[in-house]
Amino acid sequence: MPRDTAPAEALLKDIFGYDAFRPGQGEIVEAVAAGHNVLAIMPTGGGKSLCYQLPALLRGGLTVVISPLIALMRDQVRGLREAGVAAGALTSGNTQEETDAVWQALEDGSLRLLYLAPERLASTGTQRMLAQAGVGLIAVDEAHCVSQWGHDFRPDYLRIGELRRALGVPIAAFTATADQETQAEIVTRLFDGQQPETFLRGFDRPNIHLAFAPKDSPRAQILRFAAARRGRSGIVYCGTRAKTEALSKALGDEGHPTCFYHGGMEAEARRAVEERFATEDGLIVCATVAFGMGVDKPDIRWVAHADLPKSIEAYYQEIGRAGRDGAPAETLTLYGADDIRLRRAQIDEGMAPPERRVADHGRLNALLGLAEALGCRRQTLLRYFGEAAEPCGNCDLCDSPPEVFDGTEAVRKALSAALRTGENFGAGHLIDILLGNETDKVRQRGHDGLPTFGVGKDLKKGQWQAVFRQMMGRDLVRPDPERHGALVMTEAARPILRGEESIALRDVIDKAAERRPQVKTLVREEDAPLMSALKAKRRALAEAASLPAYMIFPDRTLIEMAERRPETLDQMGAISGVGAKKLERYGAEFLSVITGGAPEETHPLRMRAAARGTGDLYDRLMSAQAELIRGEDGTEKPLSCSASLLAKIAGLRDPAPEDLERILGERRFVRFGPAFMDLLVEAG
Repeated sequence: MPRDTAPAEALLKDIFGYDAFRPGQGEIVEAVAAGHNVLAIMPTGGGKSLCYQLPALLRGGLTVVISPLIALMRDQVRGLREAGVAAGALTSGNTQEETDAVWQALEDGSLRLLYLAPERLASTGTQRMLAQAGVGLIAVDEAHCVSQWGHDFRPDYLRIGELRRALGVPIAAFTATADQETQAEIVTRLFDGQQPETFLRGFDRPNIHLAFAPKDSPRAQILRFAAARRGRSGIVYCGTRAKTEALSKALGDEGHPTCFYHGGMEAEARRAVEERFATEDGLIVCATVAFGMGVDKPDIRWVAHADLPKSIEAYYQEIGRAGRDGAPAETLTLYGADDIRLRRAQIDEGMAPPERRVADHGRLNALLGLAEALGCRRQTLLRYFGEAAEPCGNCDLCDSPPEVFDGTEAVRKALSAALRTGENFGAGHLIDILLGNETDKVRQRGHDGLPTFGVGKDLKKGQWQAVFRQMMGRDLVRPDPERHGALVMTEAARPILRGEESIALRDVIDKAAERRPQVKTLVREEDAPLMSALKAKRRALAEAASLPAYMIFPDRTLIEMAERRPETLDQMGAISGVGAKKLERYGAEFLSVITGGAPEETHPLRMRAAARGTGDLYDRLMSAQAELIRGEDGTEKPLSCSASLLAKIAGLRDPAPEDLERILGERRFVRFGPAFMDLLVEAG
């Protein structure tokens, strides 16, 4: 029989403030709550955490959440507590008071979710504590960390399978980036090879605008991108520690609030940056990928890559940190020949076995194919993950399709130059040969006498650089680290060289590299002043409570407020993301910003009814009661219902008269039952 989802949907609205699940969430929540082993692959920002937090409340007992970074755990715990859920974390960053409070909650059985880092599982004390704590479910966040050859491997994730066997409880594992190989490794290591109930919920993040650009004064490119988005939180990912510091200084000199983050910093300094980014609106962090999985801020409005990421999975995960609230977000990825050469060298010089290096070259090739795409980037990205899609209309190539030309002859000239020089030189020297530049290096090696010397004068140097870049993006040539980055032809290039195949390339003459997408606005122009006022109120409340602004309300909720302009608490309670606790704490404050009036005094139970969408029914029950306090003829002894009783009745779903009588008791049912039933039936 299908499971009754009403309790889940009621908690979804009451605790988290959402009227309905996102696509795919409901089925996962149902499976996890039913105690099935589950593997869920969902896009970053797709609502993974709700898929174990809500079942934890539905199942009762204690749910243990294995999560990779302290910052992420602390953010989730704070968010749950703001929503009225008993949650805690045992981390090395805890104060003694925080740790004592968690242990006390474990002892008295009140704790519902306990967050742990995987490293803590190495302690026998932790395993003994969990065995005594009544654990009913293990949730594993970022489950791809179990893959020994993955991009975020954490050795202690290998202990989770052992913990599952020791406790004899189900596991729900979640990740956003898992190809078939990684999925198989997760099943082996977490589920002992027994196939869990698996959900693949797609990789598309339609709210994120995708854009790439060849490097051309990259610092200026980043500064222009940030300037057009001034006041919005963003991340700039850099390939080196030195670049994070240099770019942060450049942004600061332009008046942006900014800081840098990399693995060479002291732990305390890194924590300070994480805390500042979580709580400060509009901050830009220039970071290496060390600033990674701990980023759980939902209102990051843009992510820029100052250097090419190392793989398509890394790119997807890093841009996925933007727009986790579902509101519009933007990305820009810069790339150049040096990036490609560096990434190739890192793969070839790594310690991975040969078959792994081949697979890693394939992943990098896929990213280069995305960078050099001629059509919709989202189609190319999703095709890599096995999904078909229509042109998205939300990437730079959909905004302004590039002009293309038949590049077959240019590619054949470039390949010929590489072959006639023994595949011993990089793009710079080959371009000099094609352009007929008599450099010392060309003359010393006699390359000015080659048949290919000067045959490429129809293109300029910048155009030849673009041709070679696109050839690497199509995997026609690869830099050979054993020969200092010399370009070596691949098998894919042979049909073109022999004239058996043609190839289209992007025409750099059309200034495609200068394509600058229009800045996406969060709200319509007429709603922008109200949005600013709502953000100012949020900032003030967040500072007063020492909370990140998004824990008051995320951008997406403020956008809906600005667009719908609620005039009553009932209307405010219908806004997505406004649960009962948050309506009670903040509803009147934000309503006063929208209406311009003073906050109204409202009974907390009436506020809770508003959050559940039953406020109007509560009012009508109250009105009916007022008319019947002394009976229909007004002569009987006064009789009334408490506010909590009326709120409980307003929350009933399809009640029968006997249900109402059980709640009211015989005397109250005789007095109020018929009128209340009429109102309940009318409300549906």
